[in-house]
Amino acid sequence: MENIFTDLKRKFKTGDILTQFIFINTGVFILIRLIDICMVLFNVQASSYLLYLELPSDPFLLLYRPWTLITYMFIHVDFLHILFNMLWLYWFGKIFMQFFTSRQLGGLYILGGLGGAALYLLSFNLLPYFRAWDGNVYLIGASAAIMAIVFGAAFYNKNLEIRLLLIGRLKLIYLAWFTLLVDLLLLTSENAGGHIAHIGGALMGIWFASRMRVGKDLTAPMNRTIDRVVNLFKPKPKMRVTYKKRETDYEYNARRHKENADLDAILDKVKRSGYSSLTAEEKRSLFDASKK
Repeated sequence: MENIFTDLKRKFKTGDILTQFIFINTGVFILIRLIDICMVLFNVQASSYLLYLELPSDPFLLLYRPWTLITYMFIHVDFLHILFNMLWLYWFGKIFMQFFTSRQLGGLYILGGLGGAALYLLSFNLLPYFRAWDGNVYLIGASAAIMAIVFGAAFYNKNLEIRLLLIGRLKLIYLAWFTLLVDLLLLTSENAGGHIAHIGGALMGIWFASRMRVGKDLTAPMNRTIDRVVNLFKPKPKMRVTYKKRETDYEYNARRHKENADLDAILDKVKRSGYSSLTAEEKRSLFDASKK
């Protein structure tokens, strides 16, 4: 068992950002399931703690839980939900990294999640249909972040083809448009919040691709922000203090006597044979003595 955890830890550290995102999402899912099982066994209301990790539709509640803008995009409670999300993240993440870097994938993942969160919050607080819903609504899942990656790759290279089972070769952009159409058709379903977030992530991916086509990297500011946050939690290097031993009066007098004797010997040599007869070390000693 220890070897398994050691191997997983090594793969996480040496893997690219795509591998790390899959590890984080899967690890959080397993942890949530284990906590829920323990809470059920002890007759405690399961998943009540998730309210502090899910993104609320109530903006006033969000003011007290601003971290949920990030945590929600790593939370899954249903096995099929995380299975399909991680498969999409792996497949289309690999395609995305044919054109872009690991850092750009990481930055777009976060931007896509934030774009989905923004459209979700606006819709549930401005559109009359959603404002009429009873009670607060919460959003979870990496779908919006993944949609940004899918649409980022599809709209950057609109001629890119993929091979689908039972269908054959198909342009990625057609698949992207199809998923967007499905989300639009399901805007009034029970999972309306999820489909709205998908659209927000897709729009962020399209924006990213359009900026990259003119040489502008939309993820650069986000990656700089992430770097600053990570650096806050990095252990700072310890200061090394070197203590210099203080000379005693005897040691000082002995050193000065030797220096004066060596200097007198060098000056006598200059008188006898001239300056050119001195060695490089003797010349350096004479120069150092002239500065004192």
